Amino acid sequence: MADQRKSHISSGSRVGRAAPLVGLAGRTAGEAVVSSLRRRTGRAERSGRQERNAQRYADRLGQSKGVLMKAGQILSFTTFGPAVPGSSQSVYQRALARLQDSAPPMPYSDVVAVIEAELGGPPEQVFAEFDREPLGAASIGQVHAGRLHDGRRVAVKVQYPGVAKAIRADLDNAELLATFLQVLKGMAPNSIGFDVRSIAAEVSERIGEEIDYLVEAKNQAEFADHYRGHPFIRVPEVCSEYTTSRVLTMELVEGKRFSEAIEADIALRDRWGEAIFRFAIGSVRRLLLFHADPHPGNYLFHDDGSVTFLDFGCIKRLDAVRVGDMKASVSAAVDRDGDELAKVMRRMGFLSPSAEPDRQQLLDWYRRGMESLTEPQPYTCSASTAGEAVAVKFSPIGPYRDVLSTLSPDPQYTMMVRIDVGMNSVLGALRATAPWEAIRSEWDRGGPAATPMGERDMAFWGASL
Repeated sequence: MADQRKSHISSGSRVGRAAPLVGLAGRTAGEAVVSSLRRRTGRAERSGRQERNAQRYADRLGQSKGVLMKAGQILSFTTFGPAVPGSSQSVYQRALARLQDSAPPMPYSDVVAVIEAELGGPPEQVFAEFDREPLGAASIGQVHAGRLHDGRRVAVKVQYPGVAKAIRADLDNAELLATFLQVLKGMAPNSIGFDVRSIAAEVSERIGEEIDYLVEAKNQAEFADHYRGHPFIRVPEVCSEYTTSRVLTMELVEGKRFSEAIEADIALRDRWGEAIFRFAIGSVRRLLLFHADPHPGNYLFHDDGSVTFLDFGCIKRLDAVRVGDMKASVSAAVDRDGDELAKVMRRMGFLSPSAEPDRQQLLDWYRRGMESLTEPQPYTCSASTAGEAVAVKFSPIGPYRDVLSTLSPDPQYTMMVRIDVGMNSVLGALRATAPWEAIRSEWDRGGPAATPMGERDMAFWGASL
């Protein structure tokens, strides 16, 4: 293995662990001003300096693992806001893209130690075959291909030694969590002042669950049960007898990675985009469940237009009333009904009880970032549109500052924002085209199947009832 560095992750000092992310967030506050001045005076950004900075942050966040690396994964496909000029956004995203599935791996000796401790023997004994080289390495563990003694090919996810302790320390680190939340808000400086404590608690609960692979296995098995036999949505089966809190074994699925998918022909990209949309939004509408970690490393793309979904450590469960309100708010925004939107948002806890925002401004604010539903259909998603929407929508000096002052968002919706931003960024990178509003209407308004994929989807759910 090329990288044999010590992999045991130290929780370290709070300042030390936070340093990589704090440094990157510091760019947001400071270099946003510098970048703005450069643009106004016509002075160009030096591409070499941006490239070096991007590689440096990718290295530090990748080596840090845990919460810090997860921040890097999010930044690899979402916007950096004004801290990084538009011409350099792609430089940072390319550098951080390797954190999606190709982070620095741990030494094989650590892999052996974890499997021996968890499964009672070395990999070569527990499994009929076990590849020493990992398929990929991510924020909490890395994945190796193997084969069970009954012949089944499997993917074995092995948790990094010490990562659980490091994550718990990160989640107790108020400064780090606040900085992480800045990342979740799209790296927009001075953005709206949410209740950071409440949101941090929600984020901590979701990320904390990812430490225990038994929780992830249960989540994945639940999704696999729902989607088993689906025509274009795949979830790998869990091998529970080879799964513990630090080792997760599942059916091995092979497919294209995101970097390959975005270069595929347009017809395939459209089908993949629709599959992702139907999984992300359809799971919320039908199952009251959503997969809350939508970064590109969690998808495998297949030539028949299907998509395999991975990593079920971060899942959110909702109740029917909450999902009903979500559907109603989106429909009100699409229908340009400002009074209804304000009514639903107040019921959801998004508006202060006494707040009376201008209805047109509220509509304009809510619809920003919903172009895939509000613009003429079919609509082609754009990565730049998704990024710009985040930066503008939550800027206190932007066109929606009066609306922002009336909001009091429920922290439970924090993870929904994460999935919306993540999904829109992925669809934008794929440049996927579809009648997105008609697809949404299948669930939210009881409309007919909007596409051939919709017909197959409806047939599957009709047969499974």
